[in-house]
Amino acid sequence: MTPATLHEGTPLKIAILAMGGQGGGVLADWIVDMAEHAGWWAQTTSVPGVAQRTGATIYYLEMIPETVVSSAGRAPVLAMMPTPGDVDVVVAAELMEGGRAIQRGLVTPDRTVLIASSHRSYAIAEKAARGNGIADPDTVISAGRQAARAFHCVDLQALADQAGSVISASLFGALAGSGALPFTRDEYEATIRRGGVGVDASLRAFGLGFDAATRAPHDPGLPDSAPVRAGIPTTSGNPHSQALLDEIRRFPIQAHQMLMAGTQRALEFQDLSYAKEYLAHMRDIHSLDAQFGGPGRDWALTTAAARYVAVAMAYDDVIRVADLKTRQSREARVRSETGVANGQVLHTTEYMHPRLDEICGTLPTAWGRAIERSPRAARILQPLFRKGRFVRSSGLGGFLLLYGLAGMRRFRRGTLRHAHERISLSQWLKLISDTVHHDYDLAVEVVNIRRLVKGYSDTHQRGTSKYQRLSLAASQLLGRTDAATQLRALREAALADDHGNELDRMLDGMFGRPAPIPETEPRDAS
Repeated sequence: MTPATLHEGTPLKIAILAMGGQGGGVLADWIVDMAEHAGWWAQTTSVPGVAQRTGATIYYLEMIPETVVSSAGRAPVLAMMPTPGDVDVVVAAELMEGGRAIQRGLVTPDRTVLIASSHRSYAIAEKAARGNGIADPDTVISAGRQAARAFHCVDLQALADQAGSVISASLFGALAGSGALPFTRDEYEATIRRGGVGVDASLRAFGLGFDAATRAPHDPGLPDSAPVRAGIPTTSGNPHSQALLDEIRRFPIQAHQMLMAGTQRALEFQDLSYAKEYLAHMRDIHSLDAQFGGPGRDWALTTAAARYVAVAMAYDDVIRVADLKTRQSREARVRSETGVANGQVLHTTEYMHPRLDEICGTLPTAWGRAIERSPRAARILQPLFRKGRFVRSSGLGGFLLLYGLAGMRRFRRGTLRHAHERISLSQWLKLISDTVHHDYDLAVEVVNIRRLVKGYSDTHQRGTSKYQRLSLAASQLLGRTDAATQLRALREAALADDHGNELDRMLDGMFGRPAPIPETEPRDAS
């Protein structure tokens, strides 16, 4: 245990960083209540952050023993905000919030006990990044080990879930287990009982947090971030699924896990025939991989293609979005994330803003193309789709609307969007095939640029534009010794800059001008 140092005539200072729904206010109130019942003066204030996980609320507490106040002969003046370098205990309800406390200077090696949950709740910037925008947890843990006098870092969210409670209770237990405050375990537990709400579950979470903090090292090691290569099932109860499994096992073991995920995605997106089509594409790529050096490169081409061919085939159209929003698993996830108890009513409202080209994409190819090519039709229909709409998917009307859209999956192969996607897929696969004959590493990078194409509406349009530029750049780079390195740099620039300015600058530097976008519109058979 690492007790916080109580300086003569100076209050203990505690900062709690928590997001909405994590019970940071409850945790602060518990600490104040416990201190007051133990004969301390205590005060808590809060500085609210921004909702939707772009920030967290900071709850700040100062408390001082009544004996110190009595000897001073006057009431204490307690601060309302934490000061860098002057905090005794920092409690972070999520790992990156602990990192932000370190950045703000609230954690110091000569004074601060840092308690942080090791779980992640991704920020909007992390989720919205086109590439892998997830912050590195090792960086925060390493910083915590250096910045704090003692650092307790365990997954307190998992412990709260295990106890059927919220993380505030397990944080309270971890605070007790750390020994940072001069109170006994009985005093902590009595505080929870006085609250009178969810006492049993809170006490269970408290106990788990207490034990975890007691056992946790004060200098936590880095988590094992090595990828785990899981196997695939050997048998399936469905003969059609068994045939797919048997087909996957014919590929190199390095690609099994991704091929399994890709097959499941294609099957879920459309049907069994579509999953077989996915594996047929993968057989062609694996054949090229074996012919041009794949065994000596850990089958990099096959493994990369297993992911992105599936993503290209199972694209995000209106039909898929409606399907995802009406799944029972989605309702269960929303209930879990919002903490809705059994028997409580949950209303879900979706914000949807389909553009005219997305509506055309759901129509039969000839109809959709006719509308797209008709300026008069565009003028008439465009105003109908300028504004987004709110659809209550938990209501009968909204649910039936989305359910009906999801049911259009059976007609997807005849839609204009599918025609566009098939042409794009065919062009990409041909580019991979042409490239691997001359430059294996460049072919792998050609596979990887497909990650730029994702989402729908404006997101899909911007990503497709960048992907098309890089596809042409790959052809222009062919023959250069550094072709793969250059295309990788272009891809990273495209992922890092949403507006594409850095990509344009790099293309201009390589080729003298930004690479033009090739024609990808489906053409009439005539």
